[in-house]
Amino acid sequence: MSMEDTFLEQTDFSSYEDFRDHLKIRVPPGGFNFAYDIVDAYAEAEPERRALCWCNDHGEERLFTFADMKAGSDRAAQVFHAHGVRRGDSVLLALKNRYEFWFCINALHKIGAVAVPATHMLTEHDLEYRFERARIKMLVAAPDEGLMGYIDSVCAKLGHRAPLRSLVNGKRDGWIDFSAEMAAADGKWQRPADTMGAKAHDPMLFYFSSGTTGHPKMVAHDYLYPLAHIVTAKYWHHVQDGGLHYTVADTGWAKSVWGNLYGQWICGSAVFIHDYERFQAARTLELLAKFGVKTFCAPPTVYRFLIKENIEKHDFSSLDYAVVAGEPLNPEVFERFKEATGLLLMESYGQTEMTVGVGNFVGMTPKQGSMGRPNPLYRIRLEKPDGSVCEIGEHGELVVPLEQNAPRPIGLFIDYHGQPEATAHATRGGVYHTGDIAWQDEDGYLWYVGRDDDLIKSSGYRIGPFEVESALMEHPSVLECAVTGVPDPDRGQVVKATIVLTREYRASEKLVKELQEHVKKATAPYKYPRVVEFVPELPKTISGKIRRVEIRQKDQAKSER
Repeated sequence: MSMEDTFLEQTDFSSYEDFRDHLKIRVPPGGFNFAYDIVDAYAEAEPERRALCWCNDHGEERLFTFADMKAGSDRAAQVFHAHGVRRGDSVLLALKNRYEFWFCINALHKIGAVAVPATHMLTEHDLEYRFERARIKMLVAAPDEGLMGYIDSVCAKLGHRAPLRSLVNGKRDGWIDFSAEMAAADGKWQRPADTMGAKAHDPMLFYFSSGTTGHPKMVAHDYLYPLAHIVTAKYWHHVQDGGLHYTVADTGWAKSVWGNLYGQWICGSAVFIHDYERFQAARTLELLAKFGVKTFCAPPTVYRFLIKENIEKHDFSSLDYAVVAGEPLNPEVFERFKEATGLLLMESYGQTEMTVGVGNFVGMTPKQGSMGRPNPLYRIRLEKPDGSVCEIGEHGELVVPLEQNAPRPIGLFIDYHGQPEATAHATRGGVYHTGDIAWQDEDGYLWYVGRDDDLIKSSGYRIGPFEVESALMEHPSVLECAVTGVPDPDRGQVVKATIVLTREYRASEKLVKELQEHVKKATAPYKYPRVVEFVPELPKTISGKIRRVEIRQKDQAKSER
């Protein structure tokens, strides 16, 4: 039994055109709450159905059924409720890939609270910004000395405005022992009347998405958002009822709920989770075979590492389908993976603000290098700066049309919460502006060109230059700086800092390392500049704005020599 039939008016399509013209999501008349209408519904109908296969690098393995998921989320809901979490309250989850994440996020859905997933790599500045912006009432973290130290420091600074701190799988002075309180709860949770579905467009998730001109924007998704991921799971990942799917993603990133929760469970597939401290390609290959993963999703960086591990020597007999997204895919990786497994990597494009926007969907023949064709949920098109529609082969911005006096497409974000000006700018002209540039060929396939701003995509991470520049500017040696992405064969892009030094300092390898360590301490470590160039001045416009595009063009030219 899978549940997508309940929410789709038609499930099988004869062609992309049939898919485009007839895909329609049916919203239940009483509304929708994923935790009750999917997790608990499975627990009642098929309590022993497999939901989550989990392991870590310490030899621990756990298998959770939907009965386990209902019981765990009910107990977690009791713990949150006992500590004052109510409908509309925000709770930050920094749980790495601990299985408690799945209990906690569904518990928050049951309460009607807002889950705020976060990576464990955040530092003090990142945390303080998120605590204040999202008005975090409580947080749940997995043990991590660096993260816990930063949290304690920020909470001491915030005083009475600090969130309640709780920990799973560990103890710490001043923190709630979430695991112990869950174990002590009786699990007798009753569905509150105010989560019956009357407020389908209430915020359910907040994700912080890095920008290029300021701090990260807080992307809000509503309670209908999980339904849009039926397309992600069924028509892109091609998950199977009773199958096992693995998306390589930390729970702090939106990619995790894309591939390890909503659509997969609606469509009847269990999910596999590897809770690792450091990614190791050889270990991933072993686990894919050991657990019999059927469908697999990862960014190009992961595939690059996989093909370097003598991929042909591993058993792929269980793997039926593989997809890729996050950054452009190198043709060599596509071909090597195909040779080793017989599988075509099916690319797609999406954003934190939506789900899959463009994809090589099931039944399509992929064109290597193309991100595919538009998801029917969004009716994406290409527009010129004047708002006119692009011709075949003409570069334009990917936009999502918004019908006047009609609900937004299911899966599209509500707003940049608490930032009405940013929301208005992103939805100006009656469309949602993705900020990404592409062109369309004569067969309707879209080809990614680049971003119309300066966002950096490195190893699947989206990095906003402003955050790195702000960290660098705190160092006394930096007079001015510009952060850009430079091409890298393994990571797609790496962060580069172009720096003008103050008079007291001279360029040196020692200073490069000092600046890199400074950024690692000031913000999330993955954001540090792997390339540092010292220059006498930065390219600027007449008005004094830094021309990062000029820096990127020079670096691109160097990489092509």
